[in-house]
Amino acid sequence: MSSEPVRWGFLGAGMIAGLALAPAVHAASGAVLHGAAARDVERARALGPLRAYGDYDAVLADPEVEAVYISLTNDQHLPWTLAALRAGKAVLCEKPLGLTASEVDEMADAAGDLLVVEASWYRWHPRVRLAQQRLADIGTVRHVAAGFRFDGRLDGNYRLEVARGGGALYDVGCYAVSACLWAAQRGLPEDVVARSELGPTGVDHDTRAVLRWSDGTEAEVHAGMTGGDGQWLVITGDDGEIELRDAPYTSWKDDATELWVSDGRGTERVPVPPTDAYRLMVEEVSSVLRGGPGWVLPLAESQRTAAVLDAARVSAAEGSRPVSLS
Repeated sequence: MSSEPVRWGFLGAGMIAGLALAPAVHAASGAVLHGAAARDVERARALGPLRAYGDYDAVLADPEVEAVYISLTNDQHLPWTLAALRAGKAVLCEKPLGLTASEVDEMADAAGDLLVVEASWYRWHPRVRLAQQRLADIGTVRHVAAGFRFDGRLDGNYRLEVARGGGALYDVGCYAVSACLWAAQRGLPEDVVARSELGPTGVDHDTRAVLRWSDGTEAEVHAGMTGGDGQWLVITGDDGEIELRDAPYTSWKDDATELWVSDGRGTERVPVPPTDAYRLMVEEVSSVLRGGPGWVLPLAESQRTAAVLDAARVSAAEGSRPVSLS
């Protein structure tokens, strides 16, 4: 295992790159921000890389860049992931990894021995990992309720554009769907039923979906860009319940959190200290790239999340027709 830090290159210098990922790389052990590119080179320079570019291709052409982080609009995830793989770079790409399951499959086919990881950063948070460890304490999971909504003020934002992968389901629904899948521990559901409220530009402002497995297990998903802020994740089993209270998908470095585990007689409130899950993600991906310990979100999980999102979109477009995934 090499002790040299992984040399990262950024494609895009938007809000998340500036507020979260660039500081995470600077703070991480085993990583260095070698290069960054943005249409405005000054925005790239503001991230603090060793080299700043006004051209994404220049990052991919830099022989010293080993891995790229892609934080472009959703419609650009596939072409730039494929371009990075052709250039021999490992990829950490923002969620949703692809706009369809077939796009994720295309990335997986192109990856070969290179690592492709969806930057679903909440999965690296210690509270989420603890919740996964404690699932056995509540018996067989029978129901999951997962939701993420925010009161968006999005005039001029790509989230309102269909062609650029806008809408609530892509933006925040991917969090809730992925949580339902890891909590249910059953692979893909048998079918998905969904309904959406569309805005004037054609993107979904609000989507609700039900995932149903053949044994009767169900998961409810709610994704919204209007109607107030809220996040929740409640996992119910035969013997109890697990709840991730207060921002289960966006708890960040200043947020002390709790995991609530109930057994029918009482509730254990397990404190989890503030954690920068972005930094943990960068550190673990970098460690794995160097052949060291760490966890990365498997592409198979990203593929399953994309398949459920596909089914939800089809169901909503066809009047809430159940869409089979079996």
